[in-house]
Amino acid sequence: MSDIEMLEMDDVCIKENEMYYKPSTLTDTPMHYCPGCGHGTAHKVLMEVVEEMGIENDIIGVAPVGCSVFAYHYMNVDMQQAAHGRACAVATGIKRCYPERFVFTYQGDGDLAAIGTAETIHAANRGENILVVFINNGIYGMTSGQMAPTTLPGMVSTTSPFGRDVATMGHPLKISELLAQLPGVAYVTRQSVHEANNVKRTKKAFAKALEYQKRGLGFCLVEIVTNCPSNWKMTPLQSNKFVTDKMIPFYPLGDIKVPEGK
Repeated sequence: MSDIEMLEMDDVCIKENEMYYKPSTLTDTPMHYCPGCGHGTAHKVLMEVVEEMGIENDIIGVAPVGCSVFAYHYMNVDMQQAAHGRACAVATGIKRCYPERFVFTYQGDGDLAAIGTAETIHAANRGENILVVFINNGIYGMTSGQMAPTTLPGMVSTTSPFGRDVATMGHPLKISELLAQLPGVAYVTRQSVHEANNVKRTKKAFAKALEYQKRGLGFCLVEIVTNCPSNWKMTPLQSNKFVTDKMIPFYPLGDIKVPEGK
């Protein structure tokens, strides 16, 4: 049985029936994220996988500017901060210096898809053997809710107060579909963390991506469609419903590219 087949089995690498526990790979720092934000859940399931794979001493994370910058407060593994948008470039340097280490970036949509577009695309095209965690909440979170490259058509933001007009502001970027076309990319999947079953699928996606990195298969991207209650001006429950009703129809969930034969 292959490692990937084992990942699909219940109770192997992933604690399928245990909905909550705090892994040792999270610090005791109280979460500061806004109520209902998906960052905390994304942090938790990624660090659960790191603990369950036993690689906490062999992994290095890169967090750039934005809400993701605080990842190093919560993830109890080696972390490096990067300038805004440059996480993939920094991760490339780390991975080439320490090829035996697991390396991941943790980035928001404004960071990865706007300021870091070039770094992201070229790292993917080179097939850098890293994992990129891409948090897509359709807006700039930390800097008061400006329109991001992923903002939906008609969606209101501080810089699109009448809604995103594609005629003048362009269409949203579907980063996962864009990167999946590049030959250096091994694995691209889009998941979410707004419902329990989706959290489980996201956790499996992290486990697969790190296993693919272990095998040296190339660039892996796990996109997570999530919410930003504060900047969407919604309650947590309303924002989760918006993810279901609006975000996911535009950004459908599931694997977009998998390694050949896997």
